[in-house]
Order: sequence, then C-alpha cells, then structure tokens
Amino acid sequence: MTPAARLSAAISILDRILAGAPAEQALTNWSRASRFAGSGDRNAIRDLVFDAIRCRRSFAALGGGETGRGLILGGLRAAGLDPALLFTGEGHAPAPLTEADTGQPPEGAAALDLPDWLLPDLQASLGADFAATAEALRHRAPVFLRVNTARIPPDAACAALADEGITAEPHPLAATALLVTGNARKVQASTAYTSGLVELQDAASQAVIAALPLSNGMKVLDYCAGGGGKSLAMAAAAKVALYAHDADPRRMRDLPDRAKRAGARVTLIETADLSRQAPFDLVLTDVPCSGSGSWRRAPEAKWLLTRARLDALCAIQAEILQNAARLVRPGGWLGYATCSLLQAENGAQIDRFCAGTAGWREVSRRSLTPQDGGDGFFIAVLQRIS
Repeated sequence: MTPAARLSAAISILDRILAGAPAEQALTNWSRASRFAGSGDRNAIRDLVFDAIRCRRSFAALGGGETGRGLILGGLRAAGLDPALLFTGEGHAPAPLTEADTGQPPEGAAALDLPDWLLPDLQASLGADFAATAEALRHRAPVFLRVNTARIPPDAACAALADEGITAEPHPLAATALLVTGNARKVQASTAYTSGLVELQDAASQAVIAALPLSNGMKVLDYCAGGGGKSLAMAAAAKVALYAHDADPRRMRDLPDRAKRAGARVTLIETADLSRQAPFDLVLTDVPCSGSGSWRRAPEAKWLLTRARLDALCAIQAEILQNAARLVRPGGWLGYATCSLLQAENGAQIDRFCAGTAGWREVSRRSLTPQDGGDGFFIAVLQRIS
C-alpha cells in the first residue's frame, strides 16, 4: 500500500471508531476485509489510528473536525507535514483538500488532549508534574518486559532476546524490568516469550510488585487478578501459595496457560470460596480504576470516562478495600494498587480507609507517573495490627 492509501484506510477505521466501534474490533474487521495489506501496512495503519485516538482533540482542531479525515489531517499538520502532498484523490489517496479542511491551533484542554471536566482533577492530583505528564500521555508508551527471575536472570534474558534480534536493556523502575529498544513487534513470537522467560508487563506495574512485602512460605491472594500479570510476577518473586480471584472469572481464562508457560502454580478461586480459604498473609487489590495512568496504551478510555463513571469506580474501590481487608490475618498485609493518576482513586482512598477502619496502619505508599518511565501507578501497603 502507498502512504496515501494507508491514510485512507486509517480514515475509514477512525470513522467506525468515532461511530462507536471499539478500536481493536474496527482494526480487526478492516484487516479481515483487506487481505491485500501486508504486516507492514497493518502496523503502520494501527499506529496512525492509535496516534489519532491519543491526540483526538488536538488533531481534530488542526484538521478541521472530529472525523476520521479531520484526525488524519490534524496528525499530518502536527507532524509538520503538508497534507496536500498526500490528499490528492489519485488512486487510493484521500480526496483533495477543501475549505472545510481548514484547521486551527488547539487551546486549553484540547491542546493537552484531555476532557475539559477532568482537567482540574488532574492538575490538583499531579501538581508540578501535570504539564509534563499530560504531554507524555499524548505519545506512544514504551514496551517493557518482566524477566521471569525464577527461571532466568535479567542479563541472560537480554542475551536470549538479542539472539532473536530483539534488543532490550534493564530499567531502573524494577529489578525485573527490561525496556525493549529494538524490534518490539518480534517479542510475542520469540522463544524467550513463548517459553515463559519473559512477559510483557509495564515497568511501573512491576514496581508495584516490588513494593509488596513478599517472602517465601506466604499464603497470597491476588484479589482482582484480571489476566494475571501481577499474579505471575508475585509467583516469580517468592515461593508462595498463590491464589487468584476476579469478580468476573472470565478475565482469568488465560491465566492457567500463562502460569504453565512461566512454570508457576496459581490456584483460581471463586468469590464463594474466599472466606473458606482466608486468612491470607498478603492480599493484593489491583482495583478497577479510570486507567488514567495507562492512557498511552489504552487511549479510548480517556474519552469514555465520565464524572459519573469515576464516582462509581471510587465507590467500587472503597468496597473492595473493605472486603479484602476481612481476608487478611492479624499481622498480615493489604496492598492497594491502581493504574490511575487521580488522587480520588489513590491517596484519598487510603486516607479514608485508615480513618474509618480500626486496626490498620499504613506501611508505605508510592505514586508513579510517566515521568518515571512507565505508566502511572499507585501502590499503598497497609498492615493489619489487630
């Protein structure tokens, strides 16, 4: 496909997304209907689409409207390129420019590609880090790997990846973290990945696990396990009796195979069985949240979040904290984590819990933003003292 034809494809996919289709579904449907497109074409079009979603408001302003065409036009202008060179109408190129395609520089929250209503919350939550973090969220996230240190040390993992043409280097956020610096798209087909030596996991997510008081012999529960990335990270960090639970067990459907590949043992546990298995030495609650810290990876969530949804999430988080706390033995620990940048989901939840729940003390808390290299994350560790 020519560069102009790729733009036309991205425009059609973005129009479907703007009409309500999930981005991954729209991309998959286009790929299935466009067998002529090679892997290079699909990757390039995917990048165009996700760049446009990340920068939806600023690209729309620069491109003359919030349409697929407007977003792609705005993206070219933001990159300092002349759209007229590609919008020619020739072959499979987009139609030539008209007066309706005139754009203007974005202002305020639009220039930062943020919803207007959320701007004050983020400013208050991030303080001096706000501007740099908002800018980082407009760009693609790095690719990180977690080394399965139960099976291989980080330097040997780097060497194994290098043998397959993938370059990676240690990252300071976590001792297990590798930043992929070359050929990231080859990772999932690599032997190092398929044999369980490395897993795809953000470095800040790995820092969350490093903050937990894990030690051999513990009985540990991953209360909101989802796909199980943090479960597997805990299994690699210490020899523990590990249990994984999720309110929607379907989210854990791939975890048994992932655990087998990693050489880990994880017992899946349903909600009805939690009280029978309690108490636990450590319970991790990686709670449902706005995902604002990971908007570089999942930019659609930025535009779907509303005040009502945020309020509902905060209520769910508070309920999970209370429920999980009951499962911890006296002297045991409760970890509370989000991939959020918002104080309402982070420190405010811990402050409210500690103020209203007797018998607990805060051991530590840490907030991470993209300025630290990975996604935005928050982790607090509490100890039950009675």
